Amino acid sequence: MSQTRTRRRFLGTMALAGAAGVLGAPPALAAEAALETTSVRITKNRGICYAPQYLAEELLRDEGFTDIRYVDTPPDEAVTAIAQGKVDFGMTYALQFVRDIDAGAAVMVIGGVMVGCTELFAREGIRSITDLKGKRVGAQASGSLPNILVVLMAAEVGLDPKKDIDWVTDPKVKPKELFIDGKIDAFLGFPPEPQELRARGIGHVIVAMGIDLPWSQYYCCMLGGNPEYVRKYPVATKRALRAVLKADLCATDPAGTARRMVDRGFTPRYDFAVQTLSENSFDKWREYDPEDTMRFYALRLLPSSGAPSPMGGHS
Repeated sequence: MSQTRTRRRFLGTMALAGAAGVLGAPPALAAEAALETTSVRITKNRGICYAPQYLAEELLRDEGFTDIRYVDTPPDEAVTAIAQGKVDFGMTYALQFVRDIDAGAAVMVIGGVMVGCTELFAREGIRSITDLKGKRVGAQASGSLPNILVVLMAAEVGLDPKKDIDWVTDPKVKPKELFIDGKIDAFLGFPPEPQELRARGIGHVIVAMGIDLPWSQYYCCMLGGNPEYVRKYPVATKRALRAVLKADLCATDPAGTARRMVDRGFTPRYDFAVQTLSENSFDKWREYDPEDTMRFYALRLLPSSGAPSPMGGHS
């Protein structure tokens, strides 16, 4: 078996072992067994698209949890926090799970939660990804999630991300601000950035990951768990996952969900929260395959597959 196939098999097995153990439990046991622990710690940041894990607080109490703690965690450190046991569960982008697990992070991906949320904004005259050739694209850092996603998008349509795109990075300035000031031609926005730009009439979207193929066919955000917690507390893990998935009422009651998020300090802007929750797919988790999502990104990201590296080129 080739090194590439072996590596991909290892990634898939490691990443989804949690899902097999949690969701494959006998129905009778899952229905009757008591919680092994009533404590759970979950990542917290101000990202609106992580609404299900915040809304899950009430549902977690219904499941029997009494000690529910949200731990402030920067988005790009979510997988590390889970692996190091600083939290028990957390949502983040599928691509981040693939990248960090491949780098050695001990994390179990136990389910997919939502589709969409990120949008590639561009200036007038740029109508598609192919039009980014020779243009300035902003990313706060090489290897960051926005950088990698745009690299994959560019490679998907036949561009060489290293030669064809003029990357502009500045750790001190957000790409959104560079875009507003006219210093870059495009950048990948995360809620509430797209909502703010639309409200101000700045730029337009050339890729919406919740709508455009192939990105809309796969999970955006997934739920990962600390392996020790998952193995030690399988019933608690299943109920925690169930609480997050039941929070798909983000889609059926975006206004109410947005109000609760603002009231609890998870996000500051009610209007942007309502727009984000209304525009993205929080209720389609039954239709998607978590393993398929992990495979999709692994085939495009892992160096052994010949995938383009951050800022373009090939490893």
